[in-house]
Amino acid sequence: MSIRVLIVDDSSLMRALLQHRLEREKDIEVVGLAAHAGEARQLIKALDPDVVTLDIEMPGMDGLSFLEKIMALRPTPVIIVSGATEAGASATARGLQLGAVGCIAKSQLGMTPGARDDSALVDMVREAAKARRNARPAPAPAPAPALLGQASALSGMRPDVIVIGASTGGVEALHTLLAGFPEDCPPTLIVQHINGCFASAIAQSFDRAVRPRVVLAESDMPLETGTILLAPGNERHLQVASAGTRGLRCVLRDGDPVSGHRPSVDRLFASLASTLGTTRGENALGILLTGMGQDGAQGMVALASIGARTIAQDQASCVVFGMPRAAIELGAAREVLPLARIAPAVFSTAAKAAAA
Repeated sequence: MSIRVLIVDDSSLMRALLQHRLEREKDIEVVGLAAHAGEARQLIKALDPDVVTLDIEMPGMDGLSFLEKIMALRPTPVIIVSGATEAGASATARGLQLGAVGCIAKSQLGMTPGARDDSALVDMVREAAKARRNARPAPAPAPAPALLGQASALSGMRPDVIVIGASTGGVEALHTLLAGFPEDCPPTLIVQHINGCFASAIAQSFDRAVRPRVVLAESDMPLETGTILLAPGNERHLQVASAGTRGLRCVLRDGDPVSGHRPSVDRLFASLASTLGTTRGENALGILLTGMGQDGAQGMVALASIGARTIAQDQASCVVFGMPRAAIELGAAREVLPLARIAPAVFSTAAKAAAA
């Protein structure tokens, strides 16, 4: 069956451009075009599309307000189509936090000089169509069992360093996860698959919403308590390296995509495993959140092999269960937890252990 798409944009040119690009694909059908939120609301009710592309800078009800209503009343996979201006990037970051599963810059769609019309939009629509979209769940009523029923031997230990990987639905998931981090959290590094032009705005949105400091990673930054470093986009890999007697630092490296991505979660996880080795591995924590594909699974194998604690988000709370599933199937995830339980599992048990 075809993926049924509704396009929402106040620009007739942009609507035509998106329709033309998507309908070149045999497995995608544009079932409706809407110029404003009121029209889009009616079409969503009438057509029940699989995916909605949404301009978030529209007259009348703005796209963010409309998105919030969609997520609350009729959850549907939404892709934000946004300008890469500062205002557009900020609005996009907010939209991803509200539950949009992906975003694409208008500059990628052939609207500006030097822009390219590549497969990014099509890939994103196909990915979004596989996403689970439910109303936001309440916290799980009871702790989920660890993988194969075995509790982690490392539960209760506060990690010295945390690495996190996420993709589709990851910005919303990261807001939930990081909200449970204390101000003095261990140094934390994140690879979230996202267009680089939105990375700074996403880091700023995290920084405003959570207690630790959140910034874009820069090469040779030391890893510091209370600081979370977000990979800066799709140009270089984020890795961990030794800083000699000064501990650990992050580095940004050129290179081909790994597991289909740059930056790659696999590359981040594997670099931490290589840097720490088995002598310090038990002091590390790797977390793999919602996302399409397998990026992070092999890296989590490397972390588990050095004795690190490893946690995968469970299927019920994932928008897309691809990346966590791959790690679980490889036996790399020592624990499988609902999203709302991950931060408490890390910090509540650690606090109790410290007080004992």
